[in-house]
Amino acid sequence: MPPRIISIVNSKGGVSKTTTCVNICAGLAQLGKNVLGIDFDPQGNLTHSVIGDLDNDEKNITEAVRGKVSISTIIRRTHIVNFDIAPSGESMVDLDLQLQSEIGRELKLKSILQDDYVKKYDFVLIDNSPHVSLKTINSLAASHFFLVPVSAEYLPLVGIKNLLKIIDQIKSLNPLLSNLGFLLTMVDRREAISGDVEKILRDTFLDAVFTNSVRINTKLKACPQKRQTIFEAEKSSGKGFIDYLNISKELLKRVENRWEQ
Repeated sequence: MPPRIISIVNSKGGVSKTTTCVNICAGLAQLGKNVLGIDFDPQGNLTHSVIGDLDNDEKNITEAVRGKVSISTIIRRTHIVNFDIAPSGESMVDLDLQLQSEIGRELKLKSILQDDYVKKYDFVLIDNSPHVSLKTINSLAASHFFLVPVSAEYLPLVGIKNLLKIIDQIKSLNPLLSNLGFLLTMVDRREAISGDVEKILRDTFLDAVFTNSVRINTKLKACPQKRQTIFEAEKSSGKGFIDYLNISKELLKRVENRWEQ
């Protein structure tokens, strides 16, 4: 069975895309799934969060997409069992420009994810940059599903409609691309805006919104510096631990339901 490939996307920054990607990867790993995280953001936040900076001469996902190396040669194990990463590096900054003149430029990532080495994973999660670019198009063209983290603030809601319009256009490259859902993040029940945003989101998108959400949590902010996931930073009773474990379980159910369809 091929791995389920999921793009984590939002054209707004600061909505916890990387936090969501790394902790769902870790959550799925906790549940016994073999997971590959792909850092497709030039900022390299997913890479920094789990393995730190690469050396300047180390190959990364950029060279794999450009066909210079096999993806199997750049994948790194993390300290978390069942969780590997295809890291980003400095060369990713110019990837859009490098691909512009190439034939089939929108399908380069899809092509390398068909490598036999990738087939050993149950899930591939792709962390994207906070704007739509050729890299984002590659990510969505390669994916079975996309997941949209939305922080509990007003402005992130504004850009969702435009994001969905762009994704509809990308479906010409990938007609089977399916919306896995909207995940509410940075929820603070003490603030009225959190409840207002959640109501708007659920009224607009109904059951496309995840039942579970991510509560605001200072430990989540500290994890990248320590190269930890929330599952290492908190015990099983911690709210971040509980939130991301429940989200990972819900994601599994959503994927299973859509895959059967």
